[in-house]
Amino acid sequence: MKIAFDSSYCHPLPEGHRFPMLKYELIPEQLLYEGLVTGLDLFSPDLVPEEVILLTHQKNYWERLRDLRLSPKEERRTGFPLSKSLIERERRIVGGTITCCDFAREFGIAFNVAGGTHHAGSNWGEGFCLLNDQAVAANYLLEVGKANRILIIDLDVHQGNGTAEIFQNEKRVFTFSMHAEKNFPFHKEKSDWDIGVANGISDEEYLNLLQSALPELFATVRPDFVFYLSGVDVLATDKLGHLSLSREGCKRRDRMVFEYCSREGVPVQVSMGGGYSPKIQDIVEAHCNTFRVARDIYF
Repeated sequence: MKIAFDSSYCHPLPEGHRFPMLKYELIPEQLLYEGLVTGLDLFSPDLVPEEVILLTHQKNYWERLRDLRLSPKEERRTGFPLSKSLIERERRIVGGTITCCDFAREFGIAFNVAGGTHHAGSNWGEGFCLLNDQAVAANYLLEVGKANRILIIDLDVHQGNGTAEIFQNEKRVFTFSMHAEKNFPFHKEKSDWDIGVANGISDEEYLNLLQSALPELFATVRPDFVFYLSGVDVLATDKLGHLSLSREGCKRRDRMVFEYCSREGVPVQVSMGGGYSPKIQDIVEAHCNTFRVARDIYF
């Protein structure tokens, strides 16, 4: 099981931003402690080259981001105080997702401990997302001929608005987002297929919706590569999500997705996405369940 992780993922931030970053250290530590992975399974990714970024993000946006020249309003929209080390972190996360694609094509599945930066659009950053890692990786696969028909399954609690905008005119990429309808972002972009669910939705109702959607997705899209955004902000414990999934329900969600990908023989790259439960152990345990399910199915 190949997993992208780098110490830069735990980029030092002002006090109010540090807590969500803890999971990037704790997830690999927990997986190593359990013996689910070894140090050989973890790799530190390279920085994504600028020319690859520009397959997805507009040149003017990227250069102003790179040179720390976003306007104060644009910087506030990202949620981060910009710095050179933060930009390097974002480039390394994208590089990790791209490298994971090759590992997924070899082993069936590969993970980025970070990523899932689906609010970043072609010319904006938003909601702690500066570069859209899965969108950049998808465009890279298309550019180099490693995929022809891509399915993005976004099950983070928030709509993948940046991803939807980036691929609105790209027929080779099908975007599917199942998210809390009355949650951020309050202006939704149009994915190829959006399912907006009600606040407080329970395990069974949520899983029934997903179970109905997956066969149609695979039959219609017939993907040769899948990107999966496995955010755990769908949990009932999450302070930002407003849904009511249990940890077991979240685990069953991941199993559904992986079983379809495995059954269809389609490689899948997984980025971990959001998770904002007040107790860090709830976040880490739910994310680690995603790896545990993958181990059961693929290894």
